[in-house]
Amino acid sequence: MPILHLFLVALVQGITEFLPISSSAHLILLPMIAGLQDQGLAIDVAAHIGTLGAVVVMFWGDLRGAVAGLPRLLRGRIDSQGAWLALCLALATIPVVLAGLVIQMLDLNDDMRSVALIGWTTIIFGLLLYWADRRSPTTRTAERWRLRDAVLMGCAQAMALVPGTSRSGVTITAGRGLGYDRTDSARLSMLMSVPVIVASGVLLSLDVAAEADAGMARDMAIVAVLSFVAAFAALKLMFRLLRSVSFTPYVIYRLFLGAVLLWIAYA
Repeated sequence: MPILHLFLVALVQGITEFLPISSSAHLILLPMIAGLQDQGLAIDVAAHIGTLGAVVVMFWGDLRGAVAGLPRLLRGRIDSQGAWLALCLALATIPVVLAGLVIQMLDLNDDMRSVALIGWTTIIFGLLLYWADRRSPTTRTAERWRLRDAVLMGCAQAMALVPGTSRSGVTITAGRGLGYDRTDSARLSMLMSVPVIVASGVLLSLDVAAEADAGMARDMAIVAVLSFVAAFAALKLMFRLLRSVSFTPYVIYRLFLGAVLLWIAYA
């Protein structure tokens, strides 16, 4: 695969995976604008690996605690912050797993990739993010993440299986609506992404393993590295901006992007 194609896919996936602007909308626009063919499952897996690496490095302290607390949780002992975080992440992951199974069983994946649908969801959920960010007071912190809030944010994450919704966008919206500040909402959203990315990466890898060869392995390595760099830079920039800027710039961008998609769909 041409290096420019790999670079563009990695850049778009890496930047849009964690910003609340919908990666699916951008991945639909990319081949239309650049005239590129679908990159295939192998490249998708590599991009997931790269973005996962960026989150792990960025939130290593939290994730290390959750992994260390997992054995205690399995023994029924929730007596540490790590065990509590592991429990909350597990509960937050269940809704998206169940929703994914339903979509798979009903074979709805292709039906939900309509450009018009993605345009509308990009706009509607962008407006919901604006409303939650502006109207919700800050009453909680990520260190006191409640089980009820984890389940509710997990249900919001399940809605992100509809393309255009944006996984990070809808979970941040839920976090703000539940009273977490901008930084903590984004932090919880990123932590919630780890088990989801791991699960989806494993499933995709099973389909790719039988077709792998040296050329594909090289392309996957390039995309993984580039996606890692792009995702890490996007995360660092977003968290730096959240100290002084609201989510409004992302909302404005979503409105513009959604309008472009609707124009393409209905023109």
